[in-house]
Amino acid sequence: MSFNQPLGGNEMPRFAGPATFMRLPSAEVPDGIDVGFVGIPVDAGASNRPGARYGPRGIRTESVMIRPYHMASRAAPFDSLQCADLGDVPVNTYHLPKTIAIIEAFFSRILASGCRTLAMGGDHVVTLPVLRAYAKHYGAGRLGVVHVDAHADVNDDMFGEKETHGTWMRRAIEEKLVDPKRVVQIGLRATGYAADDFDWSRRQGARVVPAEECWNRSLSPLMEEVRAQLGAGPVYISFDIDGLDPAYAPGTGTPEFAGLTGIQGYEIVRGCHGLDIVGGDLVEVAPVYDASGNTAMLGANLLYEMLCVFPGVQRRTG
Repeated sequence: MSFNQPLGGNEMPRFAGPATFMRLPSAEVPDGIDVGFVGIPVDAGASNRPGARYGPRGIRTESVMIRPYHMASRAAPFDSLQCADLGDVPVNTYHLPKTIAIIEAFFSRILASGCRTLAMGGDHVVTLPVLRAYAKHYGAGRLGVVHVDAHADVNDDMFGEKETHGTWMRRAIEEKLVDPKRVVQIGLRATGYAADDFDWSRRQGARVVPAEECWNRSLSPLMEEVRAQLGAGPVYISFDIDGLDPAYAPGTGTPEFAGLTGIQGYEIVRGCHGLDIVGGDLVEVAPVYDASGNTAMLGANLLYEMLCVFPGVQRRTG
């Protein structure tokens, strides 16, 4: 079997070629694909600055510098997995509830073909319908989640709405899409609407790691504990780029200072190696606030890091 490889920089200049993630082949259907990259251009669930609807386009643009082989871990994902860019979900710009249903159906079709996904948001509301599709595929209440974010996203509602970028984790737990004892939230910080804003997750059994516990340290030891906690069973990674400090990722809708570093973001994702990773997303990139392109570039690299920790990825050690 020959594997799909990204178009190399010595075959075509990096400023040219297909506008897909890493310049991978595009595919209209997921048949025969192991991991598909999917854009979800939605920001109707956001509560502060808009612009994440352009996140998938920005991430794809800034992904052109990523080469196929991971020098630190020796991972060779494209030597062992068929990967493709499956395009964007055809969202309804004017109706968020309909969009949420469209996203769930889109991902259900992908999963039914045996393909796993790495999604590019979009604001964080997109994770809810993706998890609904994953829960149907892998079984209700089985999914573990590694959630990187500045915010817990466990509001009961926002402006009376139950499905927003700040409520998705509460809905996921209440709907039994995930096992709360296999949920870890990393990077939470700043201010809250109530004194116990971060405690709802803890009361459900989730582990909460505030940003202050991450300051001035490597997160590799933390991830050893996370792997032990999550154990066997399917795990989904949901990475909100605002989990990182705006010094590293300014292009986002709800930035919060004193966050994680870019290196710590890498440590978290690399620390998921050994878990049964079945999918992931990178959300809340808003290129309009990111003149340098660094936020989208970091987001693209974090998605590649997620790909490298999927089960079945070869590591070329010799």
